[in-house]
Amino acid sequence: MPDVLRQIDWFPLWLSLRVASFATIVSLAVGLTLAYVLARYRFRGRELLDSLVSLPIVLPPTVLGYYLLVLLGRNTPLGRTFEGVFGFPLVFTWQAAVLAATFHSIPLLVKSARAALESVDHTIENAARTLGASEWRVFFQVTLPLSRRSILAATIFAFARALGDFGVTIMIAGNIPGRTQTAAVAIYDAVQSGNTLLANLMVLIISLIAVGILYWTNRLQEGLYP
Repeated sequence: MPDVLRQIDWFPLWLSLRVASFATIVSLAVGLTLAYVLARYRFRGRELLDSLVSLPIVLPPTVLGYYLLVLLGRNTPLGRTFEGVFGFPLVFTWQAAVLAATFHSIPLLVKSARAALESVDHTIENAARTLGASEWRVFFQVTLPLSRRSILAATIFAFARALGDFGVTIMIAGNIPGRTQTAAVAIYDAVQSGNTLLANLMVLIISLIAVGILYWTNRLQEGLYP
């Protein structure tokens, strides 16, 4: 068995973990901002913004990936700008896989974080404001601590979502072994090539990670962890 494990290419798994980690950080920053705006402000276009944020949930992943490919391709204004700033094209890179996983995971984080922020008792926040606390201080010292369990659970779930992305990733990052091939793409590739050993092993590892994440998320939401 150890000899078999040494023959396995572990790059897709490590790449998936790296991509999911970066995507989760970006999703948390962007998603928490969007959740706060949608939860606390009333403005024209709010429903449209909410619909656009939720769109990746209902769109087929390949359609979302196609949109990103059209927007960020090498011959598009955004694609040329990225290449001019960073010196390399975005599409078919591991950075594109991060972008794909981010778009795939942000909607669920926004939905969960928004619900958590809306559940915070406004009277506590208003009490802090009457004592002279700024909006930033109210958010970081009152709102965020009171909703931390749900937001943390949503963040962990976003990581799991990013870890398993396939459709968006294969459209914008491709399937380049040793460069952009994530675990989900490697499983598909292994099945297509008849490499059942690799497929079974990757499926088992991803499934165990997913079960562990879901178990931890459930315990957080039940208040079993601080």
